[in-house]
Amino acid sequence: MRALRVGAVVLVVVVAGAAGAVVVSRVGPPSRQELMERAGLIGKRQLLIGVKDDQPGLALRDPQTGQFTGFDIDMAYLVAADLGFRRSEVTLLPIESEDRSKMQARTDSDRFVTVDLVVATYSITPQREALPLVSFSAPYLYTEQSVITRADHPSVQSLDDLRGRPVCTIATTTSQEPLDDAGVQRVSRQQITECVDALVRGEVDAVETDAAILAGFVNADPEHLRHHDIGLAIQEAYGINTGGNEELRDLVNLALYESRHDPADQRWEDAFDRYLRPEQPANLPQQVAVDQQPTVAKVAVRQWPWERVG
Repeated sequence: MRALRVGAVVLVVVVAGAAGAVVVSRVGPPSRQELMERAGLIGKRQLLIGVKDDQPGLALRDPQTGQFTGFDIDMAYLVAADLGFRRSEVTLLPIESEDRSKMQARTDSDRFVTVDLVVATYSITPQREALPLVSFSAPYLYTEQSVITRADHPSVQSLDDLRGRPVCTIATTTSQEPLDDAGVQRVSRQQITECVDALVRGEVDAVETDAAILAGFVNADPEHLRHHDIGLAIQEAYGINTGGNEELRDLVNLALYESRHDPADQRWEDAFDRYLRPEQPANLPQQVAVDQQPTVAKVAVRQWPWERVG
């Protein structure tokens, strides 16, 4: 009889615990595994990431080897690793600025494919967040807008100094409005390399976009290019686009949060020291980017069955 009573108690406890776990799982935050399932990552063998391929220091593709290097590339691999993908399971594909909101990147055979993530110096703005295929992660880098000219150009203190002059920028960039407000002759190109080439040839007087983008070109050719701090109080916050997949966005934020708050995780700091910090001396007085990973809000993820949303 005693054995029967003990067995009955154990059964009641097990049933109650199971019922409690079911109730809590319905009212509490999802687990990481549940997020992975909802994001469509379970069983996925290849992660496609759209990146830039013409921005030294951020995302540059070697024309000989096809290999990508840069700060954004390291961020892409950081997130991919925390999503459970090895480097051999990650495919990086070039993406144009205008295609970042469409999640459409280009293969080597010039075929467009839909990517899972976009890590391509994509600044977070309310206008972009309202687009149907745009869901930004938390910021992973802060920079600001600036200007480069040929080395013999007089100092540029503000965009007003370039009023009436031809200034090149990337199509669909956040730089267009400040340029229009300053009354410059705005020249738009699809790639930043096209703008820099036009500057070197003397077809435009300046190139205006984010300092982190321009810094790599100045660092590569400080004899002929000059960086100017134009004092624009506009902070550019780069985010990762997950294409409307909110569960994937939460997982990306979880990776960024753990990178930011784990003292043993130095991947962000190592990437900054490898690619962006060495560019600073050639780009003075303009700051290349903020040398600290942006703060990331804690992601509500259930670690234990009884956890609830706090």
